Amino acid sequence: MTDFIRYCNQLSPLDEQAQADLLQSIKTKTYAKGDYLLREGDVCNYIFFINSGLAKIWSYREDKEFVHCFFAEDILFSIFDSFHSRTPSKFIITALENTSATLIHFDTMESLSKKHHCIETLFRKVTDNATASMIKRISGILEENAVDRYHQFIAENPSIAQRLSLGDVAKFLGITQPSLSRIRNLK
Repeated sequence: MTDFIRYCNQLSPLDEQAQADLLQSIKTKTYAKGDYLLREGDVCNYIFFINSGLAKIWSYREDKEFVHCFFAEDILFSIFDSFHSRTPSKFIITALENTSATLIHFDTMESLSKKHHCIETLFRKVTDNATASMIKRISGILEENAVDRYHQFIAENPSIAQRLSLGDVAKFLGITQPSLSRIRNLK
């Protein structure tokens, strides 16, 4: 739990009582490779912190898979539209490796945010960071070519790039796997 608290404190310093209340309210769960952390159509009840392992957010439409994000160790994430609005998710979260995650339930976040301003600030910053990342991702898809997107992805994700299948990387970049192979072979 020390990595979880350290991560939280980097985003927004938590006082001792807030840390104690947060630690008392969370749970840790393990997922085998291929397990669902969230299925399409379910309400996302949790914010996840990956202690170890790797997960992806993806969707499936008209026989095509779209990979939206990857999450490895030391990051808080969720399907925030479902989490905040309490509506069914259009997205799926799947473990790509055996994964251990710390889970913060929606009700816990709500009650701790009312009790501790520093926790409310923490969750606002988590949401702000997710929004900024999504805007950057959309901008990259619209404004950059596939070669630039690939190089940007590798530069920003060196620790997970080798842990991902080429198929998942291609789906994330919005290209075919043969196109990804050609891009990787460019010198």
